[in-house]
Amino acid sequence: MYAILDIESTGGKYNEEGIMEIAIYRFDGHDVVDKFVGLVNPEKEIQPFVVKLTGINANMLKRAPKFHEVAKRVIEITEGAILVAHNAQFDYRILRTEFRRLGYDFKRKTLCTVELSQKLIPNAESHSLGKLVRSLGIAVSDRHRADGDAVATLKLFKLLLIKDADKTIIKTVIRAETLGELSTRQLDMVEQLPSKTGVYYLHDKYGDIFFIGKTKDIKKRVNQHFTNVGDLARKLQKETKKVSHQETGSELIALLKEYHEIKLNKPKYNHRQSKKGFTHGIYLTQKKDNSLKFTTERANGQTNRLSSFNSLKSSNHFLSRLSEEFDLKLSELSEDKIDEVFKRYSTDRRNMVLVDKGRALGEQSVILIKNGIFKGFGYIELNHQLNNIHILETLITPIEGDLNSILIIESYLRKKNRIKILELNLAD
Repeated sequence: MYAILDIESTGGKYNEEGIMEIAIYRFDGHDVVDKFVGLVNPEKEIQPFVVKLTGINANMLKRAPKFHEVAKRVIEITEGAILVAHNAQFDYRILRTEFRRLGYDFKRKTLCTVELSQKLIPNAESHSLGKLVRSLGIAVSDRHRADGDAVATLKLFKLLLIKDADKTIIKTVIRAETLGELSTRQLDMVEQLPSKTGVYYLHDKYGDIFFIGKTKDIKKRVNQHFTNVGDLARKLQKETKKVSHQETGSELIALLKEYHEIKLNKPKYNHRQSKKGFTHGIYLTQKKDNSLKFTTERANGQTNRLSSFNSLKSSNHFLSRLSEEFDLKLSELSEDKIDEVFKRYSTDRRNMVLVDKGRALGEQSVILIKNGIFKGFGYIELNHQLNNIHILETLITPIEGDLNSILIIESYLRKKNRIKILELNLAD
């Protein structure tokens, strides 16, 4: 559980500042479950530059509650949560100072989105909140007000959770929360999970991940782990002390996340992954009479690949399906027909974005492929984020694509024709 925090202070000498506005969003990693936003009478003078920056003046605060009147609410909404703030050291210090004046020792663990963004978005021109969210195409309002900045920090933190491929954030939090044996039954964990598409992680008592899975129904799949019989099921049931998850919306992103994060984290109960990628493919070849046709061949790095497979049998099966779908048995294939087939099923040497379902209404998932190489995935809400390659590449969680990534993508394209494919013009 997280408490996204932003404070607007009066300014002044170090440790003599007062809180004049506070915003806290209680966030469970997926949804906001509570919030507290309000002005606070600091009983102190506001520095002129702060008035100019925030627009908050003394007249606005005369009837606002004093900090001791909201202190209980602050304690309740942050109870059992990690405080998350942009420059957390500042906000946490100001908050602790206010509580110390009341004779109360306020202590919470903290995460700083400045430090996290420096690690996970290292190439950003600036890591200040305003410039960073603007470079990411994140829409915000009421900058330099507690609520506006808290919402911006929340949106940034959601993006950082997605980019945190090795799960440093969640492992650190869980290790702090669950060191030692859990007292609740494992089946109780299932009730907290959504029936949504995504990736789930089984953690031991130290917070370490020992199994990663993808599914179209997280709740159902984890429940199966806890009710199945067999050697693996018994091991998972015995060692699971926490289940975390990330909704992906897109089944294809769930497949790619599972593959990439198993490769990165090497959970002890996941099967060792093949490094060979695809072994066969359907290729456009030229016959002796110079006409073109699609043929199945063993993969050896040749160009004009339509789609990749891990067996000759599956290659031949799909070629038969293509022949019926596009009438490929004609003696000579037209360029238009060849282009249509490639645009629907191939990634070979293409610059493209695959657009799929997002995690919520109004959101879309995007998968970036450049020169036939999978580069990563992300989420967008606004069309200009999709149409601007520089913003798109910043929003994308970068992943080092390999032959297995291409096999996953092309296999999915063969099964799901409803995914939207946009060609990229990188010259713009």
